Amino acid sequence: MHLRTAIVSLLALALLAWFLRGTNLTDIWHQVQQARAELLLLSFLMVCLTFVIRTIRWRYLLSPLGDTRFRTVFRSTIIGFGALGLLPVRVGDVIRPYLLARQEGLPVTSVFATVVMERVLDLVAVLGLLALYVWGFAGGSDISPRLLSPIKVSATIAASAAAALLVIMWVLATHPERIGGLAAGLTRVLPGKLSHRVGGLASTFSSGFAATRNARQLSLALVWSFVLWIAIAAQAWAVTIAFGIAMPFPGAFLLQSILVIGVAVPTPGGLGAFHEAFRLGATTFFGASNDRAVAAAIVTHAISFFPPVLGGIVFMAQDGLSFGRLEDLASSARTKEGPAANEVSVLRSSGR
Repeated sequence: MHLRTAIVSLLALALLAWFLRGTNLTDIWHQVQQARAELLLLSFLMVCLTFVIRTIRWRYLLSPLGDTRFRTVFRSTIIGFGALGLLPVRVGDVIRPYLLARQEGLPVTSVFATVVMERVLDLVAVLGLLALYVWGFAGGSDISPRLLSPIKVSATIAASAAAALLVIMWVLATHPERIGGLAAGLTRVLPGKLSHRVGGLASTFSSGFAATRNARQLSLALVWSFVLWIAIAAQAWAVTIAFGIAMPFPGAFLLQSILVIGVAVPTPGGLGAFHEAFRLGATTFFGASNDRAVAAAIVTHAISFFPPVLGGIVFMAQDGLSFGRLEDLASSARTKEGPAANEVSVLRSSGR
């Protein structure tokens, strides 16, 4: 664990150094001072709104497992994203469902599965908005066809993959016992008790996809996913306009898809990777100067970083938790619910 932490920390420092190469720090500070405060406030409010939306959506996905309280789901979400901002190796992705399951008395593995479902819905929403931009709005932009053409192809391929993931979720939801039996059969080389345990985990995990059996619940969760990512796009758009970067609102759908790729790099809080992804997107597609893009990237990351971190610290203090305790709980969750916890980490794609 310590070696992995050291590696991701070095990676974050290397990415930050690359991000800041050739910049004029005095000019960057001047850009920050000149940014429009009212738009930065709007961006901050949109960040706060996203956590309310995440809570509403998660409750829809959790509803087949049992009743949940808005307050508990909201607090678990804030703590999880706060841990994502400060701790390495995606601890927050594991601790968020684990805390909620313990507090609401729900099956831990099934709650992990709802987080995987969140990630798939995030992917569908991000790719849907990207497709809307590249096929509906980009034609009237200043982006050259040479850059736009591969984006269209990539978006089409990725959208097909997202559709396939939705089908897989439906299969897992409608045939949980069959999936459990298949998993048990594949583990016949293992001791009988362990094989039975793996099969049971697989069956419980697939039952966490139960929301996909109900067309209304799945539709509402998907709608809230699009609302969520439009709000996230609005947060980034407000900052770019505050810094005088000429990006139309639909252009934020392209920028956020680039940011999603950036935060997939496993650095704490997307440090370095988020910044470089923003700089690259703003300079390549929207004509921003390097120093202006760097300044906007730093402020965008700060606005998205501090609300969940500060809120998470407050909620953790109220619950008697520390970051060390969160890491211990995450390790326990990974040990007890290994398959589900690993899936959550692998399918991490929103990052924000």
